[in-house]
Amino acid sequence: MQRRHFLATLAAASAPLSLRAQDAAGPLPIKLSLKCGMANFGANLEEKFRILKELGYDGVELDSPGGQDKAEALAASKATGLPIHGVVDSIHWQTRLSDPDAAVREKALQGLLTAIRESHAVGGSSVLLVPGVVDAGTTHDEAWARSIEGIRKALPLASELGIHILIENVWNRMFYTEDGGNAQTAELLVKYLDEINSPWVGSYFDIGNHQRFSKPADWIRSLGKRIVKLDCKDWGVKGGFGKIGEGDVDWPEVRKALRDIRYTGWATAEVQGGDQERGAEILAQMRKHLLGA
Repeated sequence: MQRRHFLATLAAASAPLSLRAQDAAGPLPIKLSLKCGMANFGANLEEKFRILKELGYDGVELDSPGGQDKAEALAASKATGLPIHGVVDSIHWQTRLSDPDAAVREKALQGLLTAIRESHAVGGSSVLLVPGVVDAGTTHDEAWARSIEGIRKALPLASELGIHILIENVWNRMFYTEDGGNAQTAELLVKYLDEINSPWVGSYFDIGNHQRFSKPADWIRSLGKRIVKLDCKDWGVKGGFGKIGEGDVDWPEVRKALRDIRYTGWATAEVQGGDQERGAEILAQMRKHLLGA
């Protein structure tokens, strides 16, 4: 009996973290990252990356097109051992796949293709994309159709390089209730992703973005395995966007929902950055509220 108990204990200890962490009392198997532009410290990228690693971050996310010098970033990543897990499309708000002008949509597509190439070049696995915006010049149906058309044009390169195009849920008036209501719904985002129907397109789920409309945990359960990466922030009725843990997000329920869908992967803080002390504070807040550690 003692031998069997010893072997069972050894097996549990050596099991992959992704299996052991399903215990509700344990930390979730999530890697913690920061948007590179939030880290206002370090004389250069190598020093910045080294400090982030020393603080305890698992990785970092860049911007593209433009943003950080990708050759310098790759060298910094190799020198410090801090992975670059992906990039954020830096032009998707101003140059949109949903724009009425075909020439602008082509520029948006070229920007997305550049981001895919640069993510691959630095060892990343994804591009965060806001697919379009509904406004006075673009209806919901137009934004839906135009953005899907553009994303599909980028899929051959994404597939070739192994880069996921991940759709972020933001306040862009896409995926609002079809009757013209004022709340976005996870069901419409699910429908959008399923219409594209590609293993290279998924959800970059921002936990705090839709606390304003509904519970993030409900979105997590609706999106399920479509969630590939997470953005971590908080939002409250009184304070708007603020520090993680100081808004209205029900973090214990978020952790439970992530366990329910067996989520493993990256979570990147997207809050107000600052100096090294602020970087440490953000990481501590992510560990406490997102991981429950």
